Amino acid sequence: MSDSAKLDVAAAEELERRYDSGLALRPTRRFVQRLFFAVAIVFALYHFLGAGFGVPVDYWHMGFHLCGLFVLIFIGFPLLKTPRAMSLDGAGWLRPGNVPLTDWAFMLLGCAAALYLGAFWGGARFEFLNFSFFLPDQALRQGNPAGTDVFFGTVLLVLVLEIARRTLGPILPCIILVFVAYALLGPYLPVQILRHPGVDWHQFINNMYFPAEGIFGVTLWVVSTVVFHFVLFGVIAQRMGLGQFFIDNAMIIAGRYTGGPAKVSVVSSAFFGTISGSSIANTVSTGSLTIPNMKRMGYPGHFAGGVEAAASAGGQITPPIMGAASFVMAEFLEVPYTTIVIAAIVPALMHYVGVLSIVHLKARRLGLPSYTRDQLPQLAKVWKEGWPTILPLVVLIVVLFSGYTPYMAAFLGIALCVTVGFTSLSKPATLLFPAGAIAFVIWKAAEGTFSLPLTGLLLVCIVVGVLNPMQRQRFSDLGASMHLAVQYALAVGAAGAAVGIVVGVINTTGIGFRMGFLVTNGAAQMAEAMHLLVAWLPGETLSVANIQLFLSLVLIAIACILMGAGLPTTALYIMLVSVAQPTLAQLGVPPLASHMFVLYYGVISEITPPVCASAYAAAGIAGANPFRTGVSAFSLGMGKLVVPMVFVYAPAMLIMLPEHFTIAAFLQVSVSCAAGIYLLAVAITGFMYRPVNGMFRTAFAAAGLLLVAPGTQSDIAGLLAAVVLVLGARALAWRAETQGA
Repeated sequence: MSDSAKLDVAAAEELERRYDSGLALRPTRRFVQRLFFAVAIVFALYHFLGAGFGVPVDYWHMGFHLCGLFVLIFIGFPLLKTPRAMSLDGAGWLRPGNVPLTDWAFMLLGCAAALYLGAFWGGARFEFLNFSFFLPDQALRQGNPAGTDVFFGTVLLVLVLEIARRTLGPILPCIILVFVAYALLGPYLPVQILRHPGVDWHQFINNMYFPAEGIFGVTLWVVSTVVFHFVLFGVIAQRMGLGQFFIDNAMIIAGRYTGGPAKVSVVSSAFFGTISGSSIANTVSTGSLTIPNMKRMGYPGHFAGGVEAAASAGGQITPPIMGAASFVMAEFLEVPYTTIVIAAIVPALMHYVGVLSIVHLKARRLGLPSYTRDQLPQLAKVWKEGWPTILPLVVLIVVLFSGYTPYMAAFLGIALCVTVGFTSLSKPATLLFPAGAIAFVIWKAAEGTFSLPLTGLLLVCIVVGVLNPMQRQRFSDLGASMHLAVQYALAVGAAGAAVGIVVGVINTTGIGFRMGFLVTNGAAQMAEAMHLLVAWLPGETLSVANIQLFLSLVLIAIACILMGAGLPTTALYIMLVSVAQPTLAQLGVPPLASHMFVLYYGVISEITPPVCASAYAAAGIAGANPFRTGVSAFSLGMGKLVVPMVFVYAPAMLIMLPEHFTIAAFLQVSVSCAAGIYLLAVAITGFMYRPVNGMFRTAFAAAGLLLVAPGTQSDIAGLLAAVVLVLGARALAWRAETQGA
């Protein structure tokens, strides 16, 4: 195998820092760098140990999490990313370590506001000379906050918006401020349906500050108890060698076929998606290898970058991790996380079917070769050297599907990563870690938490992990992995805290149902007008109700894509699902389908120009035009564009809805959807056996849409049209070959 197929982890991390604004930290003096590193390691260890041994009560745990965010973000991110702020030139007594005194003050205020709730949960009484201070128990202050509650709650709200702005830019805080204004100015709104009694500032802070809703609500809880652990798992697993193992196997699976480098990009990105929900991380990790190879084989730069961006964006919909939004979805729906994982399997496959189909047809059209045998890794050698790296992922999936919590699964997965990749008999001190892991498993088995089969599996994996012959990484690399994982988690944590304000406003004002009524009412009026034009057609497909549902879906999809410009998928999902769920529930869409619908279109925004960070990162690697790369990524992701419509109309695709699922219905919708996506790929690339003209492309697109659209009649019509078109294209190709001969 050539060196071009070797993953350089350090180079990939450097590319991430270049294209991911969340990793672009300001330079600081050595003592501040050491402080940042120390806090990051403590932050990571606290969450790792909490996943296995339990965390403090929610307001303390989320307070600790927020403290870490405040310290790290105010150290790492300047008020404005000016050239002066991003250099060491301005360091002085007003900027200790190149961090302004104001940021140190914000850091302390933020930590005080985050910990105040826990410190004074049970109330307090102080008397000193003539001064006395009394604060009742929190249960007595609920609904009637004290002055100190309002002060620290206001501080926390402002600083949470500020850390979101520093890590994610101004779009998310501005949207949240609109929600805040809506809560405060409800009585003065000109639109009757949106008007509400409003709340004063004291009551608003009460709702935003005290747990159960607002900042200390479900979003921050999920981020602090689940999301960070899977981010940490993904980073350590890649550093351990799992990333290279994925790339080698993708080369073996797809490299020998037409357009091999591009197919390797798709398959390796799909593998990476199982351990990482970051589109940019996926793009630069696999793209640093696959994009140059695609260009060498003859793919245009913008197409090569688009392939990588589209495939990598699938990581947020690829089980078992699926990014942060899927964990929040499980909490919102109050279902086991495994329900979300199983429901996402087929829709995720449809996305990759679409990308692979376009890649294959494009390669055929350009006449691009595959990898030669000597360029491909050998299966026996890859598995002989790399099989231990798969153990942590196996353990994570087994524990997850055995009914344990996601954070227990992540804890054991991380423990196996460290055991497999960083401990060895040649370094006796490192054996303390697997010894502790064995003691933990035995303790959990003794108290009845772990079943006997699971206990046996875990013990075998730990022992095999210690004895495996793989080359080990240094423990300093483990520290660097934890440091990088914390940097990934900063933007997600800030978004989780800030979006909690939106959730609090929605719960306080009921805007979700109000907006849902506006959407359904507007769609109903448009549906009635459109029905007058098509009422003469037979059948119920174009009834007012069906047109209204379709228009509602289109409106929500457009809102997801437009609002997603520059927003993290998790934050976008939380805001829009609060509107989409009431809307689609009124139209009879199952909750699981409506939540997945919003998630999918939120992810699409990551490859939708003009703001598509993954495509821009891929364009930077490819040396291509960013906008053209974004357009290519969007066209390649068309499977993700149509599939959400399919599982709303045919929820059998999601498997986990017993009232809709049968084997026959599942197979019909899945097979017809895959076939339709392939025909749409023909229309996009303009190739079927040979280049086809515009008329053929239009006909293939129509046949593809008929097959994608759920329903027996549309499937039959689409199948007949597809047979005619494929035979016609084959006949034209045969005639061209005959005449050419």
